Amino acid sequence: MSRFFRAAGDSDSDSSSSEEELMSSDDEAPKQAATDKKPAMSRFLKGAGDSDSDESSDDDESEASSDEDEEAQQKPKSTLGRFVHGASSDEDSDEDVKRVVKSAKDKRLDEMEATGRAMDNALKINDWVAISTEFDKLGRMVQRQQNVSEPVPPFFIRTIVNLENSINQAAAKDKESKKKMNASNARALTAVKQKVKKLLKEFEKEVKRFQEDPEAFEREYQASVQPEVAPAPPRAKKVKKGDEEEEDEDFTTVGKGGKAIQFTPESIFKNLQVVQEARGKKNTDRTEQIRILEKLLEVSVTSYQRIRVLLALIASRFDYNSSVATHMPVDLWVAAQREVDQLISIVANEPAYSIQEITDDYDELAERSPETEKDGIVRIRGSVISFVDRLDDEFTKSLQNIDPHGTEYVDRLKDEKGLYSTICRAQTLYEKKKQEDPLGRVVMRRLEHIYSKPDPVVLALEAPVATADLKPSVVLSSDDKTSSLIHSLCVYLYKSGNSLLRTRAMLCHIYHFALHNDFHTARDMLLMSHLQESIHNADVATQILYNRTVVQLGLSAFRCGLIKEAQATLQDIFATQRVKELLAQGVHQQRYQVLSPEQEKAERQRQLPFHMHINTELLEAAFLVSSMLVEIPLLASIDSEEQKRKAISKPFRRLLDFADRQVFTGPPESTRDHIMQASKALQDGEWEKCRDLVQSIKIWSLMPECNAVKEMLAKRIQEEGLRTYLFTYAPHYRTLSLSLLAKTFSLPLRSVTSLVSKMIWNEELQAALDQAAGVVVFNRVELARTQQLALTLADKVNAMVEQNEKALDQKLGVSSGWNERADGGKGDKRGEQTQEGRRRGDRTRGGARGGARGGRGARFAQGLGSQMAGNTQRNR
Repeated sequence: MSRFFRAAGDSDSDSSSSEEELMSSDDEAPKQAATDKKPAMSRFLKGAGDSDSDESSDDDESEASSDEDEEAQQKPKSTLGRFVHGASSDEDSDEDVKRVVKSAKDKRLDEMEATGRAMDNALKINDWVAISTEFDKLGRMVQRQQNVSEPVPPFFIRTIVNLENSINQAAAKDKESKKKMNASNARALTAVKQKVKKLLKEFEKEVKRFQEDPEAFEREYQASVQPEVAPAPPRAKKVKKGDEEEEDEDFTTVGKGGKAIQFTPESIFKNLQVVQEARGKKNTDRTEQIRILEKLLEVSVTSYQRIRVLLALIASRFDYNSSVATHMPVDLWVAAQREVDQLISIVANEPAYSIQEITDDYDELAERSPETEKDGIVRIRGSVISFVDRLDDEFTKSLQNIDPHGTEYVDRLKDEKGLYSTICRAQTLYEKKKQEDPLGRVVMRRLEHIYSKPDPVVLALEAPVATADLKPSVVLSSDDKTSSLIHSLCVYLYKSGNSLLRTRAMLCHIYHFALHNDFHTARDMLLMSHLQESIHNADVATQILYNRTVVQLGLSAFRCGLIKEAQATLQDIFATQRVKELLAQGVHQQRYQVLSPEQEKAERQRQLPFHMHINTELLEAAFLVSSMLVEIPLLASIDSEEQKRKAISKPFRRLLDFADRQVFTGPPESTRDHIMQASKALQDGEWEKCRDLVQSIKIWSLMPECNAVKEMLAKRIQEEGLRTYLFTYAPHYRTLSLSLLAKTFSLPLRSVTSLVSKMIWNEELQAALDQAAGVVVFNRVELARTQQLALTLADKVNAMVEQNEKALDQKLGVSSGWNERADGGKGDKRGEQTQEGRRRGDRTRGGARGGARGGRGARFAQGLGSQMAGNTQRNR
């Protein structure tokens, strides 16, 4: 009978020993185990919890039950449990099992050998899927071993060489064998072939040495991994100074692999090479790299050594945070900014050293000086402008990720002064070196930090630059204006050959003029630059800058009282209903379209920091008030529904129609409510109510010229109220006193006379001005029914002709046919219509303002007959 079944009814000695073992494994007292009596338990169940289960199972399979009885009689009974310290490990084992503690290196080698055996087994059955999986695992193990500075074991080289031979043999066999493979096995074979080919190329030197003499290669590996017997390094002595403890300089740092790292001037370049080789690899401790480079910077003695170490140290700080989504830690950024200043100071004060992106090859392990170079200039491979760009980008990224409504944002914004000084230092460096390309880039960086800021902020940024030891050629003093500094920087970029920098400099210049209320100069520069024709071909950042410039130009026109110009400028961006997205101040949420995570991430990265935002509520208030002052008089001047549909500002017209459909209108709450109720009051002639509603909008306080803007708006509301009144009530008057108008709208008589004269000159009002009597005489002729029908017929025929012309152009494929006929064949279109009739007819068809009330019956009939004759001749 098997011992497992026999153990249940075994002798008392066996049961007692089993009882003691089970009770001791439950961490109970040994005395209680000796006194308590419980039923015997099977040794099979006991073995399930044994630590040496593998060995006991082997013994159980090989030994008979009779041998077990003899062993039970010969072995002394143990009073302690098997897991108690000092007890025997297993009653069934003949000898004690010694536990061997292996090092991490030995464990890695054992794991690699186990993987190699699994590959051999899979190779016997032609299982290339398993081979591919195990080979990937083996490659990761070797990569991990390289990361800890251990040499490549000969086992790995032998494996890839043998695997290459196996692949070649498999390919040399009958081609039909590959056809019989399933698809996954065939793909795995191809993948393994490519991986082996890549690794053979990567370890080309090791493979060549292994193939020449495998035994010598094995001996070299064993010699390199033998632990060196060296005296223990001296411990750092601590010297107490007050309450602080400082370590003595004679320290020894032990790196990975057990080798000591000596920080001496002679070993700087060798340590630099080790750090640079580990850069970018997986499992690289970036903090340790930065610490090593800081120690190397402390022990460097020559300018060449300091420059080389600083280039590597700054790059390592930027590599610390490899994620694109998050920003660089502030302490690392401050340290990098300080080290960039140090690097610029060394290169600027010593002209014999030059940092260039493209240089000739040189020995990186050798010390270099101006005496060793042919032309006396030591050229070092690197880029200062890339460090400056990265500093600026990381600063912007940190502001994007910090809550703008907290104190942390303000504290972070204070670092801009140091960053601006670093940019100016870099400009000084490139001016001395006369390197045009990086100089243009750093000047653009400097311009982007000051073009949108008010004068006091620019003066605060320029104050440390004027007193610094390294200052650029253009510095703003406290007595100068910022316009001179902006002009100097922009002129330099205009002369550069970079079209992108020239375009961005032009937009920054225009923005600065608009910010300082110089609307006409900014407008002329924008029109002469023709940027509006080619801006759609620019990159996204430049398009955002263009949108910001156009918006600031509209605000400038509004502050200067140029209402029509402000409305026309802001119309384009508000017609899209994507103001925040176009200004890079938010992500546009579309109703039927959802952005992918990649698109949303790209949009987030393009967002401007909060302190550079243009207040969209203030922008909307300026646009809607401008539209109100333009649209309300226009609505009062037209008398047909078809003309009312032709709106100048469709966004404003939609809001006004929505407000008219409201059954109940409560007190205004938002900016839109104030403007819509002010528009209704202006339509009804209540200009004072309109003025009070517009001036009560709180958002005007964000404008620097708040009081001046309110006074300007009050005056414009009075004038537009007068125009609306004349358009609305002109049919009800024959004469109207100018003094009464001046008193009603609280305007000077001179202003009223000027306004009425301008309306008469523009043919907006069919009237005459009698200055002697001080009245306005309205010329009004009532149209007969036939004349009204003739005007209606003329409008419909004109619309039909235009529609037919467009359809004919589309059919013939001529896009500009209408323009050509309009330019070259005016006689065919108008017939023999006189100049007066043509002018009156155009005004009627295009939405004449009050012309229908005048005496034009005979002229319109003549113009209609001439037009119909011209149409008949064209049809023939």
